[in-house]
Amino acid sequence: MPLLFDMPLDELPHYQGRNPKPSDFDAFWDAGLAEMRAVDPKIEIIPADFESAAAHCAHLFFTGVGRARIHAKLLKPKQAPSPHPAVLMFHGYSMDSGDWYDKLGYAAQGYTVAALDCRGQGGLSEDNGAVKGWTLRGQIVRGVEDAPEKLYFRQVFLDAAMLARIVMAMPDVDARRVGAMGASQGGGLALACAALVPEIQRVATVYPFLCDYQRVWEIDQINGAYHELQEWFRRRDPLHQRKEAFFTQLGYIDVQHLAPRIRAHTLMATALQDTTCPPSTQFAAYNKISSSKQLLLYPDFGHEGLPGLPDAIFRFMSQL
Repeated sequence: MPLLFDMPLDELPHYQGRNPKPSDFDAFWDAGLAEMRAVDPKIEIIPADFESAAAHCAHLFFTGVGRARIHAKLLKPKQAPSPHPAVLMFHGYSMDSGDWYDKLGYAAQGYTVAALDCRGQGGLSEDNGAVKGWTLRGQIVRGVEDAPEKLYFRQVFLDAAMLARIVMAMPDVDARRVGAMGASQGGGLALACAALVPEIQRVATVYPFLCDYQRVWEIDQINGAYHELQEWFRRRDPLHQRKEAFFTQLGYIDVQHLAPRIRAHTLMATALQDTTCPPSTQFAAYNKISSSKQLLLYPDFGHEGLPGLPDAIFRFMSQL
């Protein structure tokens, strides 16, 4: 097996993470969920100009926390009993919900599919959140110099939870048979969604992002997606006088701290040569999941397509 750049393989199953957890973490998220439930989502469904023999395709818009209008692609199976299962899909950092085509397999299987556009990234969702301080380079640090309620990913995690609630309330969907899935940022969001909506039954996460920020920074894996962590210190705190406060604030949006809330059966895939989302950061979350779980290790791969994994996830979700 290739040399691991991060941590010895026998240590990974015991690693518990480095990033501090704020003392009021659970109260913070309980308050966030209460705020989300108080929002009138003002749901709007608009038929799309894409159609197939398997599904009716539409654009779903709803209002999230902070009154931002959020978009998701929605596919309804044309031939499926009611109620039927549903899957929620989440995309990678800076991307969007993708094409209709790659969702048709689940629709053909008789599942409703909802694929979120993260606010302010590559899709149609709106980011209307004004924050104090630093917003350069990326969205992990958006709101880090403001109140924790202003953190960008707090709003996105709650958007994911709101989407789950909306889909579960659809009369043709069986709320007891809903899954969440995604890779990289999408993998982190799938875990966050399952934590905030514990009724979700299955979650498939691929090299999840948004885990254990301090560990990423300490092992100097700040290329690509996590570059904004180093950039914040270089520009805002070159002497590291605010290091503890910085990582504690990020602890509110660290998926590893949400992981104990997950009740879903979890499938996680980790690539051991992943220098974008280091394996140890993924294990920090995985090791805190107390529900039934399964891990697929790809020793020779990095942050890239993993052979056979889409089929494995499809089989996993087919058991909803």
